[in-house]
Amino acid sequence: MIDLRLLREDPDRVRASQRARGEDVGLVDALLSADERRRSSGVRFDELRSEQKGLGKLIPKASPEERAELLRKAEQLKADVKAAEAAQNEADDETRRLLLRLGNIVHEDVPVGGEEDFVVLETHGTVRDFGAEGFEPKDHLELGEALGAIDVERAAKVSGSRFYYLTGVGALLELALVNAAIAQATEAGFIPMLTPTLVRPRAMEGTGFLGQAAENVYHLEKDDYYLVGTSEVPLAAYHMDEILDAEKLPLRYAGFSPCYRREAGTYGKDTRGIFRVHQFDKVEMFSYVAPEEAEAEHKRLLDWEKQWLTSLELPFQVIDVATGDLGASASRKYDCEAWIPTQGKYRELTSASNCDSFQARRLSVRMRDGKKVQPLATLNGTLCAVPRTIVALLENHQQADGSVRVPPVLRPYLGGRELLEPVSK
Repeated sequence: MIDLRLLREDPDRVRASQRARGEDVGLVDALLSADERRRSSGVRFDELRSEQKGLGKLIPKASPEERAELLRKAEQLKADVKAAEAAQNEADDETRRLLLRLGNIVHEDVPVGGEEDFVVLETHGTVRDFGAEGFEPKDHLELGEALGAIDVERAAKVSGSRFYYLTGVGALLELALVNAAIAQATEAGFIPMLTPTLVRPRAMEGTGFLGQAAENVYHLEKDDYYLVGTSEVPLAAYHMDEILDAEKLPLRYAGFSPCYRREAGTYGKDTRGIFRVHQFDKVEMFSYVAPEEAEAEHKRLLDWEKQWLTSLELPFQVIDVATGDLGASASRKYDCEAWIPTQGKYRELTSASNCDSFQARRLSVRMRDGKKVQPLATLNGTLCAVPRTIVALLENHQQADGSVRVPPVLRPYLGGRELLEPVSK
């Protein structure tokens, strides 16, 4: 959530942020009104409690004649205090409810617009000219089936659409990717983490995934647990309700977990293969830093993602994501999009998001610097979303005979294989 002081001091900035996101601007005025009621009801409650305490001290000293009147006043004050407390609690609840609906303040340099209004910042690698090489590229599913690596038909039989099996060398390829990604993250100073994938409502809400993103979240109603769509959620909540020593920052974690997404609103999109699925594995970077370090850490996360994709020898571009596509928690987000030959375009593989103190305020994660205690900043960055990375690897490194070249960074984790070769039928 944002700082209420910012809302009071510069409401126009918050309105502009909501407008840029394509969200409800009227929410700002509703929140200002609720906050005013919250503060005034708090003052009223404190005044009545003070009067009640003062009266309580007078009653034992009063004469019999005065005591009866004071007791009558005490009974009335008791009722007034109870009503004032109820009004304060109601105003507190309303303020928090509205505050949780408000997205983070977008960074002033973020391009304004929707999903297609991003700005390309960098392009890396060379897109292969398969025509010049003398063959038509196959898509990842055709390649994966020939390699004995991907089985979507049996997955559909077992679980339905948008599920898959990784078999044989496909399973080994996932393990190679995860191990190589964790190795890079560990070398960069991240603490490896295996995280829960079922979380309580506060963890999901606190990370910002129960607002506009709620339609893509799986909820187990009987137990009131949520299945996470990213290990960002348990990593953000890892230090919930804690005060961290500023001298120990930054704290960096690399979480590996299964991820679950309903993919609501994507009917008919990416239905072939494993690019857009309901369940997948991912390695996620997560940082806790002092607020003044957030922008620098954001660039570091992006640099680690670029290092990873470069090591996989994938052509990719870096985009500055537009305001309407940020998600509630991010003030700014960079995506790395890899070239997918059979689609003839770049597609998202990784994201790096700066959430400033938005998640930390919601989850009550603070830092102590000397005597000062304040919310810190959190950031997250995808290092390896496995199925999409497999899509990009198979398509970009395919050979004319149907084999797939293995980038050197993965070979130690694949028994030294330089090629993935089709299996005989």
